[in-house]
Amino acid sequence: MMDVKIDQESCVAAGQCVLAAPDVFDQRDEDGVAILLQTPEVDQYDATREAALLCPARAIHLSE
Repeated sequence: MMDVKIDQESCVAAGQCVLAAPDVFDQRDEDGVAILLQTPEVDQYDATREAALLCPARAIHLSE
C-alpha cells in the first residue's frame, strides 16, 4: 500500500500532480493547493510517483 502525504504549506499550486495523476490529486478551488482525492490503487502507483517527481515544490511525499 502506498501512503501519500502532501505538505500543503510547501505546495505552490503548480498543478503538475493533477496532470500526472488526476484520479489521485486535485486542487482546492480557493487557492490551488493540492489535495489528495484517494489513496492510490496499485494501477495508479506509477502516475502517483510521477506526480511526486514533477512537483516543483517537492511537496508530495510517498512511502510504500
